[in-house]
Amino acid sequence: MIGVAPSTLRYWESEFPGLSPMRSTSKIRYYTSADIEKLRMIHYLVKTKGLKLEAAKEQMRVNSRNVEHTMEIINRLEEVKLEMKSLLKAFSKRAQDEMF
Repeated sequence: MIGVAPSTLRYWESEFPGLSPMRSTSKIRYYTSADIEKLRMIHYLVKTKGLKLEAAKEQMRVNSRNVEHTMEIINRLEEVKLEMKSLLKAFSKRAQDEMF
């Protein structure tokens, strides 16, 4: 869902307090929707923004509301971008069809 290796998820679990998925008796991890949102925030801070883990921890601790808001905006913009690409493709196809 997030696009990182399981080993990365396990490492982040050890580094970020409050990120502790439930485990079955066979040690399979079950992430709640809140866990997934935290993982998305960590991914955004570490992979997208390029912050070091300590800086990402600080952002999560001090400024998590702002990080969450920024992520929502980015997600909305990505959706708009995909929609615009789809419309452009449809218009291009229609213009091409009209030429022939």
